[in-house]
Amino acid sequence: MVRNSVTLLNDKLKKQEVPKLGNGNVSMIVLLVIFVAFMYFGMIRPQKKQQQKRQEMLSQLKKGDPIVTIGGLHGVIDSIDQQAGTVVIDSDGIYLTFNLNAVRGVASRPATPTPAPAAKAEASNTDEQRVAKEASDTAAKSDDQPAAADSDAKADDDKQA
Repeated sequence: MVRNSVTLLNDKLKKQEVPKLGNGNVSMIVLLVIFVAFMYFGMIRPQKKQQQKRQEMLSQLKKGDPIVTIGGLHGVIDSIDQQAGTVVIDSDGIYLTFNLNAVRGVASRPATPTPAPAAKAEASNTDEQRVAKEASDTAAKSDDQPAAADSDAKADDDKQA
C-alpha cells in the first residue's frame, strides 16, 4: 500500500510540467542592461565631461593668467611649454616650474571697480570743491574767533569797571 502511494505520487510528478526558467533569464539581462546604463550616465559620462572641461581650461592658459596649483600656491603664469607639459609660475618674484597637471584652475582676479572717465572727472571736481569749501570755512572760523575773543574781553572789562 505504501508502495502504491509512492508510485502514484511518482507518476503524478512525472506528468506535471516543470516551469521553464526562460523568463528569469530575460529579466536578469534587462536588469544588467539598466545597471550598465546607470553606471555610464551616472558616473562615466560626467567624468568624461569634467576631463574635457579641464583639458579645455589647460589649453586656454596664457601668460599673465592668475592660477592656483593643486598644492594651493597662487601665482601668475610666466611661460607655458605645451610640448613638455610644463608651466613656469611667478609667485611674488619666485619663479617655479610645474607640470601642467599641477594647475588646479584659473584664480579669479580681484574685482576693482574703476569709475567711468566722466564720473572720475566729476568726482575730482567735487573733491576739489569740498576741499576749497573746507578751507574757506576754516579761514572764516579763524577770523571769527579773535573777534569773539575781543568782544568777550571787552565785556569782562565793562563788568569790572
